[in-house]
Amino acid sequence: MFKKRGFIFALCILALVACTKKEEVQEEVKEQVEPEKVEEVVKEVAVLPYFAPFTGIGSEVVMQQRPILVTMNNHPLARPQSGIAQADIVYEMLAEGNVTRFLALYQSEIPETIGPVRSARDYFVTIAKGLNAFYIAHGYSPDAKKMLDARVVDNINGMQYDGILFKRSKERKAPHNSYISKENIFVGAEKVGASMEINKIPPFSFYDSVEDVKIGNPASSVSIRYGSGTSFENQYTYLPDEGLYERTTAGVLTKDKESDELVKLSNVIFMEIPHKTIDNAGRQELTLTAGGKAYLFQAGIMKEIEWGNIDGLLIPMENGVPAKLVKGKSWISIVPTHPGIEKMVNFLP
Repeated sequence: MFKKRGFIFALCILALVACTKKEEVQEEVKEQVEPEKVEEVVKEVAVLPYFAPFTGIGSEVVMQQRPILVTMNNHPLARPQSGIAQADIVYEMLAEGNVTRFLALYQSEIPETIGPVRSARDYFVTIAKGLNAFYIAHGYSPDAKKMLDARVVDNINGMQYDGILFKRSKERKAPHNSYISKENIFVGAEKVGASMEINKIPPFSFYDSVEDVKIGNPASSVSIRYGSGTSFENQYTYLPDEGLYERTTAGVLTKDKESDELVKLSNVIFMEIPHKTIDNAGRQELTLTAGGKAYLFQAGIMKEIEWGNIDGLLIPMENGVPAKLVKGKSWISIVPTHPGIEKMVNFLP
């Protein structure tokens, strides 16, 4: 009888242990299956009260800086340029023959060094006037000199201030070595009595975010070639992770000489404009008032649009109103009507 009771007691102990182990296993499995509850943290995105007029990027303060427009050398011996990555907008257009120059526009930030600075053309001055920009160049064509002498725009020129406001770099040979500093821009403005406060807001329109760009043809890269060689062949490649385009010329990434910062663009725009050769030097005459065909590349999307002249400003247009841009920096390439935008600009999906 005692043995029977001992046997029953042992069975009860074993059953109790088994139940306990089963509960422990079930609890362990339960802990593994049920994920930890993580409290969601809602981040509030601050809405900035102001924005940069040429990039659309938000700002905590009113952007009162007058735009500064600099004729920048784009000869192969002038590359890489200084201050190119900080420009809000770069206009690229022909000077003579198939050689292009840049008009680098600075408003939201001004680099410490800009250059090489090169000579003015009459249509450069016209664009500066439309922007009401403080215009900087070193040299001029005959027609541009007449406009500058007549003070069509507030300006300083290296022909009058070489070695004073404009400094020559020993690293390069003339005419690819003229530079101006941020400090000397403002010294020059004071010398000629030019106000450096903005008084003309451009009619650019911007999306709230890059995700808002939906309509258009997919385009991962776009290229343009001025002339038959590769010295002025430019390619823009979309970087989906960044929502920006990087730029190369003759296969070399466009970057800032001072900081090595790559040029990264939110919008790449091509405007077809009538050109006419006016002298034996190959100088051009551009018709900047009529409007015409344009291509807009943004967020990996290509749109066929138009451009128009609004109060002297060259503006990308869509359905009769300014086309919306992605917030950030823009590059505007001016394309001659002959051979035309369809032949000169090529893109891949």
